[in-house]
Amino acid sequence: MVSSEVIVDRVTTSYLKAFQQEQSLPDSIDQSVLFEHFVNYCLVTEAYDEEFDIEVVHTGGGNDLAIDGLAIFINGVLVDSVDAAEELLALNGYLDVRFIFNQAKSASNFSGEEMVAFKDGVKEFFSENLSLPASARIVEFRAVMTWVYEHSSAFKNGSPHLELNYVTTGLWTNDAALTTKIGRIIEELTALNVFGKVVFNAHGAAAIQGSWSKSKNAVKAEFQFVKRATLAEIPGVSQSYLGVLPVSEFLHVVADEESGVRRHIFIDNVRDFQGDNPVNGEMAASLATQEGRDRFAVLNNGVTLVARQLRIVGDKFHVADYQIVNGCQTSHVLYNNRELLGDGLQIPFKVIATDDEEVISSIAKATNRQTHVSEEDLYALETFQKNLESHFEAFEERQRLYYERRSKQFASATGIEKVRIITKPLEIRAFGAMFLNDPHRAARYYAVLKAQVGSTIFNGNHKLDPYYTAAFAYYKLEFLFRNGLLQVSYKPARYALLLAFRVLAAGWEMPALSANRIETYSKKINEALWDDAKALRIFKAACDVIDTALDGDVLDGDAVKVQAFTDSVIAALRK
Repeated sequence: MVSSEVIVDRVTTSYLKAFQQEQSLPDSIDQSVLFEHFVNYCLVTEAYDEEFDIEVVHTGGGNDLAIDGLAIFINGVLVDSVDAAEELLALNGYLDVRFIFNQAKSASNFSGEEMVAFKDGVKEFFSENLSLPASARIVEFRAVMTWVYEHSSAFKNGSPHLELNYVTTGLWTNDAALTTKIGRIIEELTALNVFGKVVFNAHGAAAIQGSWSKSKNAVKAEFQFVKRATLAEIPGVSQSYLGVLPVSEFLHVVADEESGVRRHIFIDNVRDFQGDNPVNGEMAASLATQEGRDRFAVLNNGVTLVARQLRIVGDKFHVADYQIVNGCQTSHVLYNNRELLGDGLQIPFKVIATDDEEVISSIAKATNRQTHVSEEDLYALETFQKNLESHFEAFEERQRLYYERRSKQFASATGIEKVRIITKPLEIRAFGAMFLNDPHRAARYYAVLKAQVGSTIFNGNHKLDPYYTAAFAYYKLEFLFRNGLLQVSYKPARYALLLAFRVLAAGWEMPALSANRIETYSKKINEALWDDAKALRIFKAACDVIDTALDGDVLDGDAVKVQAFTDSVIAALRK
């Protein structure tokens, strides 16, 4: 698959082949582009534990300013639109920003000239006005970057961090001349005075292989838990401990030095971090005083960690595949105020080891009761999600999908294509677009749709079939785009295409989502999706619907995010 003239070592070759299969990338893909995708996936996964679309961070392909990959993290979330950035600022009340740029070279040598060209491209990206031609993707990312600096007054931890990764398939030996050049590059970028920190990494094959291997592991943490008591035996729980954890050890559990708070470990919390709301503001103000820090352990409800794997050596706890099921607000406030906290601050901390999903759900529900969460929100933690996971896996192999209820749930599983893994955000978007007639909301940051969880989405009375149908339609559509069977120019309208496919395949009149007849309706759509020729024909017809709805206007990321566009699509479908 990979020419030995391009990739010289067998380990990287085998990893590339596995990556290509996982991502369902076509055999015809250019090998240099495959390597770019591979590098982007490995390095972004180092900083982000959620599944993501590799196309979102890929910038290579002409007029890319010598940049092959770009990831913008705002408050720990991978962001590629101004809409998402705005919603995160509204939700959290602050901005914590990190830019990661990648350049991937499938040759084995390290070139100082290429490093400088890479730096020049990054510098051009941050310039006020572009002086070089730039692709549409670069322009979109620049819009986010511009918005970030326009809202610099909201920076929580100083100016954004900048990371450059230059990757080849060779052996990095810390060559003195190249190391000096890297130092000068860092100095030049630091002198722009728009970054809180600048890092330039030169990676060889060994480093990128390590990143790939690490991406297969469940989330892990190590911490010293000295002041603890062992709890009495509990049915379904293998081990449980209660005590206090020094804040320095606590931060090892909830945050990463480079990436900040590990948002993925709070998936079982039904509330995202609520920012500087009155309660969190009061906690932060208390931590700013010596008295507040002294009393923290007795005034705060503490944090509960549930681990599916726990190993103890002396006082050192090794946890893997874990979640913080309550304490999301506390964890974020402590992290955001970490500079004020001394080692003496103690966090009430509970560790529970269990792989019993019923026990985990019960713990999450009980602990979240303390935060005035409604029954509708709590439902997302219970039976519906587990049933949905089982429903996805019940189909034959060719039609099977994998619903990811928790972060990196399938990271270590072999033989699963990444594109068949459906995350909660993706499910919410696809379902909202296809069955709630809300493609314009799905095209924006999904927080608006997420607010409907427990009512119009993940409702306990809903049948599971339309959730699978929406997910498989999304998977099929992405497959057609990746393999060049549909023009990628229609990709901005992918959520509207899901709605159009539903109507074209099964008719406009849809039974209630709780009715038995929705199963038959969904099955009709599934049969069209499972038939490759028929699916392609209907999606092409859906593209014609998009053209009619646009009526000559340009299709771009902004056009599809408004109600008027959805109304036009619906009008075109009704014709």
